[in-house]
Parts: sequence; C-alpha cells; structure tokens
Amino acid sequence: MPDLSEHPDRKRWNAKYEAAGEPGFLPHPLAVWALSQDVPEGPVLDLASGPSGSALRFAAEGHPVTAVDVSEVALDLLREEAEHRRLADLITPVQADLSDWLASTRQRFAIVLCTGFWDARVFGPAVAAVPSGGLVLWEAFTDRARQRRPDLPSEWCLGEGEPAALLPAGFRVVLQEELPDQAKRRFAARSA
Repeated sequence: MPDLSEHPDRKRWNAKYEAAGEPGFLPHPLAVWALSQDVPEGPVLDLASGPSGSALRFAAEGHPVTAVDVSEVALDLLREEAEHRRLADLITPVQADLSDWLASTRQRFAIVLCTGFWDARVFGPAVAAVPSGGLVLWEAFTDRARQRRPDLPSEWCLGEGEPAALLPAGFRVVLQEELPDQAKRRFAARSA
C-alpha cells in the first residue's frame, strides 16, 4: 500500500477526529435498517468508516467487519471501543486510501457500507466485492449540497440518478431516500 504519511485526507481527518472528542459510536441508520432486513451471512466492509458505530453494531450481531479509513486516529478510536466491548476479534481496522485498497483486495463481503463519502471510482470496485444475495448500503451528499457549500468538489457529490445508475446488471435497488434537509441520498441495493 502507498505511504499515507503526507496524504492530505489523512491529515484533514486526523485533525477532525482529534478535535471532536469522544465519539458517540452510534450505528448509522442504514446499518440499523439493514439489520432489520434479511441480512446475508458473512463479512461486512465499512468504507470510510471513521470510528464506526456501524462496525461495532455489525460485529455485535456476529459479522466480521473490515473497517477501512485513511485516518489512523479514527481507527484507533474504533479499535479501543471494540476492545472495550470485547468485539476486537471481529473488527479488522485497515488504514488505507479507499481506491488503492479496493483495487488490491480480492475479498468478498456480504454487506458493503459507505456513509458520508462518494467517489464513483470507489463505488464500482465496492459493488464488485458483493456476492449474490449481498447488500450495498451507501449515503452521500448530492449536488444540492453545493448550494450550501460551494467549495465542496462536485466529484464528491452524487449526480442525478447515482448511485443506482452505476449498478451493474444483477443488482436491484431496495431503498432510495432523499434527505433534503441534509442534501444527501440514502441508498441500498441487493445482488441477485
């Protein structure tokens, strides 16, 4: 894996997590929703995980979780909380740039979760890691977010119809919600 010591996202997110104090470790609503559905057996991939309450929740339900984030500060917070909850044996924190890591992994995941991050170059390989019956869960800003935050790069925002329009054959959308007050789209798809 490439050296991340000078990676601008690593520096930015480390500073954010260092300043934020103790995280709440609440699972994301998509993780809660998925666990109320017919959840496939198998491992979970949590992309851009941060100090993920979702990873902890999936692990508490018996799923092995790989949590990938560029910030070692976030992953250390997750690791410490997993140890506190006696879930450390089920959570594998991985510090990496998502696009580099996904390009190198050959693992398959019953569930792929990504919230608060969008890069179309990451979505394709993430979906390719989902076997038949698996779920893709995603939430990200839409282009509407740029009205409030004009400095937000357009490539970090879901375009019209995304991510559904980028799904390969064999996937069906099972949830799609607009969150207008947050300028986000929440999305789930299942592989046939």
